[in-house]
Amino acid sequence: MIFRRLLLLLTLLPLLSAAQTDKLWLDFKTLEEPFVFSFSSKNATFEALKKELYWDIPNFYTAKKPEKASFLVVDNSQNSAISGDGFAINADEKNVKIEAKTSAGALYGVYEYLRLYSCGQKVIKDYVSNPAYQIRILNHWDNPDGSVERGYAGKSIWFDGEKVKFREDIETYARANASIGINATVIDNVNADPKILSTEMLQGVKTIAEKLRPYNIKVYLAVNFSSPAALGGLKTSDPLDKDVIDWWTKKCKEIYTLIPDFGGFLVKANSEGLPGPMDFGRTHADGANMLAKALKPYGGIVMWRAFVYNPQGGDRAKQAYDEFMPLDGKFDDNVIIQIKNGPIDFQPREPFSPLFGAMKNTQIMAELQITQEYLGYSDHLCFLSTMWKEFLDYPTFHNGKTVKETTLNQKLTAFSAVANTGTMKNWCGYVMAQSNWYAFGRLAWNPDLTSQQIANEWINLTLTTDKEAVKKIENIMLRSREAVVDYMTPLGLHHLMGWSDHWGPEPWCDIPGAREDWMPRYYHKAAADGLGFDRSSKGSNAVEQYQEPLKSMYDNPKLCPKEFVLWFHHLPWDYTFDNGNTLWDELLYHYTKGVKEVEDFQKIWAGLKGTVKEPVFNEVTEKLKVQLDEAQWWRDGCVQYFQTFSKMDIPFKPKYTLEECKAKLRTKAYVERQKD
Repeated sequence: MIFRRLLLLLTLLPLLSAAQTDKLWLDFKTLEEPFVFSFSSKNATFEALKKELYWDIPNFYTAKKPEKASFLVVDNSQNSAISGDGFAINADEKNVKIEAKTSAGALYGVYEYLRLYSCGQKVIKDYVSNPAYQIRILNHWDNPDGSVERGYAGKSIWFDGEKVKFREDIETYARANASIGINATVIDNVNADPKILSTEMLQGVKTIAEKLRPYNIKVYLAVNFSSPAALGGLKTSDPLDKDVIDWWTKKCKEIYTLIPDFGGFLVKANSEGLPGPMDFGRTHADGANMLAKALKPYGGIVMWRAFVYNPQGGDRAKQAYDEFMPLDGKFDDNVIIQIKNGPIDFQPREPFSPLFGAMKNTQIMAELQITQEYLGYSDHLCFLSTMWKEFLDYPTFHNGKTVKETTLNQKLTAFSAVANTGTMKNWCGYVMAQSNWYAFGRLAWNPDLTSQQIANEWINLTLTTDKEAVKKIENIMLRSREAVVDYMTPLGLHHLMGWSDHWGPEPWCDIPGAREDWMPRYYHKAAADGLGFDRSSKGSNAVEQYQEPLKSMYDNPKLCPKEFVLWFHHLPWDYTFDNGNTLWDELLYHYTKGVKEVEDFQKIWAGLKGTVKEPVFNEVTEKLKVQLDEAQWWRDGCVQYFQTFSKMDIPFKPKYTLEECKAKLRTKAYVERQKD
């Protein structure tokens, strides 16, 4: 028996040491010391954490085991510094103690120890870590037919052909999430299909919940507000109708009978044509509270999205605030309002949504986007931790609090992001895109981590432990998001992408008869007199939704941060900045700088040959070629289109003409790309 186990270890060691990008960041370094393990509990979660320690096989051929355990994991700690699913670690090279107050905390502690150990830290003293947010949740935009809305890594990992048919290695998904503290998942699209609540589908969801439960991951469902009528056959879905209330009450009982630890519902209502309570003359609070009451006996919650906009005219950036602020304080205590980080829609850069800090009597949570819908899909290297840190640390000036603090100072706390997973072997379509899934989980657990810390961890766990290579890759990652902003939407420009598929530049798009606020021209307002959307007090007055001194700062183009100036102001082409550049000069500078950054990334990466596994090196090399071409496309398309209004010179020779830029959106490669 011992010989067979030793032979197995020797056979698999080469695989364990390789960069297994299909295994994400789970290639932890094998423990060197022949520890003797002791575990305080026997349950599915402890079995999961034992699997992570399995490769400590030298224990099986130690001549004489010490009487006292040298690797102790407990979930009954009395350590007062530990709260919730937190943990404490004390370790040296011969003894390790991981203590927690819950089995989940013990699991998280094991993963943290393996992360620190794999990154070269063997001595860990008085290390305590508690989760910042109670609910750390991925939102999957997967549809029952197997497609994924805004997904760039293949088909759904949960569904196929209107049935639950999850990816075979779903345990890797569970392990990956648990290893970074993610404890919840919404498995279906916010543009929800009512059939997700059918008894047949719920049986499948039960199986998913069983697979994820040992890793402390609760399942949630996005639900369609019209389900009582569409699925239940009722004449209405009015949230105040007795039969509708009864239908949801019975449906919740059915769900919890199958899945006792079911988390609750995510709801997108009265937005982009989806049904909601306003269809019946009711409010968002009426709809959310009705569902909350049906869930409350079981401990479930409602995450109600604030992403709303309808064809009612006015500035789309103001609509969420205008609809939800009058309802502040009217939501039940198991309702939390899910707010996108910016007022528009996951743009490369946006100011924070003014609802953060303003809603003082309502529980709120942030919604981020891991999948790169507006950031080059899974083809552009864009490390999003820097974007999210910028958002979390921004001061709202509501009682001096940052955005982060406004979401943590409440009874129920949650942090969410739209996932980027699919059936492609490496899960995310691009090894570098895995870093954003990793970064989200780490920030959900501890939003005070720096982007440099997160990048350093991920590189060491996934790509290489070569110190010089780590520094160079870290440098690329930390610069990458700003580069994308520069070559796509500098100076506060936004929504310039292809209006339907959100890929490539299309600032010229203006389809007759289409909704105005879906068109890029609605947002950039390019004309002979200048560029930018006037949200100042002289324009749409969106600045009014921000607290002083932000209101006055954003209202004045001389005081407004340059990165937001065209978000809040329509400026003439010859407007002069403090550095002496005109608006046109500054625009050209940023578009050119973004392209040059990608060229530099290519040079740095080329010098890393031999320090990362060859397949990974080749993949990133090819992706950077694509990114450079598309950065040039963005620069050339936007600059030449804006030149038709500015009539000013372009001091460089574009790679593509304006007509070629327009045609590129209609190429065969583009059409094929949308099928992937």
